[in-house]
Amino acid sequence: MTQQQVRTRFAPSPTGFIHLGNIRSALYPWAFARANDGVFILRIEDTDLERSTQASVDVILEGMSWLQLDHDEGPYYQMQRMERYKEVLAQLQAAGHVYPCYMSVEELDALRERQMAAKEKPRYDGTWRPEPGKVLPPVPEGVKPVLRFKTPQDGVVGWDDKCKGRIEFQNSELDDLVIARPDGTPTYNFCVCVDDMDMRITHVIRGDDHVNNTPRQIHIFEALGATVPVFAHLPTVLNEQGEKMSKRNGAKAVTQYRDEGYLPDAMVNYLARLGWSHGDDEIFSRAQFLEWFNLDHLGRSAGQFDEAKLRWVNAQHLKAMEDAQLAALVRPFVVQAGVPEAQLDADDRLPRICALFKDRCETLVDLARWARVFYVDAIEPDADDFAKHVTETAAPALDAFAAAMETVAWNKDAINAAIKDVLKQLGLKMPQLAMPVRVLTMGTAHTPSVDAVLELLGREKILARLKSR
Repeated sequence: MTQQQVRTRFAPSPTGFIHLGNIRSALYPWAFARANDGVFILRIEDTDLERSTQASVDVILEGMSWLQLDHDEGPYYQMQRMERYKEVLAQLQAAGHVYPCYMSVEELDALRERQMAAKEKPRYDGTWRPEPGKVLPPVPEGVKPVLRFKTPQDGVVGWDDKCKGRIEFQNSELDDLVIARPDGTPTYNFCVCVDDMDMRITHVIRGDDHVNNTPRQIHIFEALGATVPVFAHLPTVLNEQGEKMSKRNGAKAVTQYRDEGYLPDAMVNYLARLGWSHGDDEIFSRAQFLEWFNLDHLGRSAGQFDEAKLRWVNAQHLKAMEDAQLAALVRPFVVQAGVPEAQLDADDRLPRICALFKDRCETLVDLARWARVFYVDAIEPDADDFAKHVTETAAPALDAFAAAMETVAWNKDAINAAIKDVLKQLGLKMPQLAMPVRVLTMGTAHTPSVDAVLELLGREKILARLKSR
């Protein structure tokens, strides 16, 4: 027999923007499918009509596209599958796995209050569950029933979780789940099972907030005669305050990290390490991640988000990137910073600017700020640096330097030689000239090698900025 093809899914609800905690639940099933020549499916669970929005769907699709978590099938939308759910519901009812329950919400609330007063677990008591020899109450007039699933009452339901190990529930602890509302619309746990069965999902990799749904879903799979998938329930991602990452706790939409200049591969690297490890490897490429990824090294404890660590990881990827590739990624951020596209097209400096400054930057936004200085006409020097370095005593050196720049051959070595000549002429040390030159030409006293910066900046801009003092 040939081994079954791996089929995984990411099934978000579009009830708010997708954040890093959510997207990690997409990363692992995507990686597992890719690492095993499998199929990755995107399914939008949009049955919560009051809270689901198209804007949330758009952020899901944009975020996954940016991170290059490409899906092979979908996106499927649950609201478009209602007829299929009703068809399967009818099959289950015909097979005796489902029964109508006429208990009203008021009766259910009263039952729960009595149970809590008696210090019992609040749960449906099976009033309308048909059993051999049992007489059911008379059906009330004009009441539309819910449909409940007949949960086995004896024994244990369990599974070997690829993240948490063996998990078991006593069936006696589970009541009969509502799987269709009075208007006939099916409920979440039932829809998930039908989808996973129809989409032939082999591995369900999701957050551990779903652990309590799993025993109920296993029962539904078994009633449907479907293969129960392998489950891996991932520990929660915590925010920097140690609380569960959520929209309410200030989590950012994943697309905001794109807008803040993070690299997709750096985000994948960082998120991968928030619940999985490969020895002590901290920085790795997407290809390495896919080569190494399996479900055996998923962490069992919650991962805590740390923005400083994310920035560090991003900086490492930025440094390692080829200059031309980096220039293509930083270009839109430079345009956003106010540089017309025509100016960027006028020469080939941007990759060389990236090469010079990428070691100093953590994000594409940082790099774009540096790049902007090379293209705009006027800059605003840092006030403290200006006061410290652009002094009256620096004026003769700056004048001599400006004169030298007017005639020097325009390459790095010639510029370097001209700087040394001015220093020798005036008996100065390098910082006495380099610092005020940096402040006037680049806006700050802290730049890479001054000759390399000046060569890229160009004669015209240097002379204009030196005169502006």
